[in-house]
Amino acid sequence: MIGTQETSTEHYEELVRILGKGYIREKVESPFDFIHIAIKGINAHVIVNFRNYFNIPADTAAAMLNISEPTIYRWLKTNKMLDSFFSVKLFEVTDLFLHGSEVFGSKDNFFKWMKLPNMALGGMEPQKLVAYPDGVSKVRDVLGRIEHGVYS
Repeated sequence: MIGTQETSTEHYEELVRILGKGYIREKVESPFDFIHIAIKGINAHVIVNFRNYFNIPADTAAAMLNISEPTIYRWLKTNKMLDSFFSVKLFEVTDLFLHGSEVFGSKDNFFKWMKLPNMALGGMEPQKLVAYPDGVSKVRDVLGRIEHGVYS
């Protein structure tokens, strides 16, 4: 069953919980907070939390962030703070996945949809599109149409 999602305090609290409250101590109330927090930097271990919550293989997470697996492992080993680009990207992808899971009623249903070519996305799989500039917003737009009952 397809549900509806309203960006709310609970949604952003869940996002912070997924990435790790120990790493993200500031309150998130809107996507603009992603940028404010990213400027300060967040620990690379949030990638592990993201992967674990959504059950995403390391190579898939690396592809979504447009980096290599060895780079992620180096970042984790050195306890690196992510630069603002990767921090914002991870926030946006986590927000998208949380939204998609809410729209489709479960993570499993959402990820099945993510792996299917979508004509509204130029025939691309949403999962692959996420890695490209503006890909997250394009996938989010289609999710919004689905959420509101517009055929996509």
